[in-house]
Amino acid sequence: MRSREFDRLVKILNERRAQIIYNVQESEKALEEVVHAEANDDGDIAALNADATIDYAIKEQQLDELGEIENALSKAVNGAYGICEMCGEPIGIERMRIKPHARYCIVCREAFEKNGSRRR
Repeated sequence: MRSREFDRLVKILNERRAQIIYNVQESEKALEEVVHAEANDDGDIAALNADATIDYAIKEQQLDELGEIENALSKAVNGAYGICEMCGEPIGIERMRIKPHARYCIVCREAFEKNGSRRR
């Protein structure tokens, strides 16, 4: 898959990668602020804890996506980008446009989800 479409998808992956790195850095700053924030009462403490929990969950989700993007970019370098990890067939371009870091074709993804597998 070496074409303009390939280049466009790799560009999207790189842009998303940069955005996630920025988001994670901002999230870390926000978490650091929570650590040093002054809580005046139990309500403040609860609000700070809730904010920290949400920020942490978002950060973890972003890091998971970053890992998937890094994997896709590595595949782009070694020639395996756009190839299903289960069946070895090309992943449909429409799926790649929707999820440029897709690891499986739609058929294998459905089988993967149906079996309840959680292998990443």
